[in-house]
Amino acid sequence: MKETEINFNIQLDENHIPEKIVWAAPDGGVIGAESKAILLSVWDDKVKEALRIDLWTKEMPVDDMKRFFHQVLHSLGDSYQRATDEEEIAEEIRKFAEYFADRSGIKM
Repeated sequence: MKETEINFNIQLDENHIPEKIVWAAPDGGVIGAESKAILLSVWDDKVKEALRIDLWTKEMPVDDMKRFFHQVLHSLGDSYQRATDEEEIAEEIRKFAEYFADRSGIKM
């Protein structure tokens, strides 16, 4: 069985606020890439709930955060469709992403 790793290194200030986020996924060709935000979810099968790590640096602009959320919401629709094969509900999630973009002022 093959194993792979995805790593995140977070530099914190004295108040434990992220100042720098660097990640690597060597099998995907990513080594030492800097990022301004991470939204990571994992499924805990024992308690049947999602566990989350949401981090962003002080330098993450609010407009970029709105765009980030829009893209994550849209991709959740795609992921939901691949995971469940429920196209109608996936499309509703993508529609909400577009509604979010419009309401948050980032719609282009």
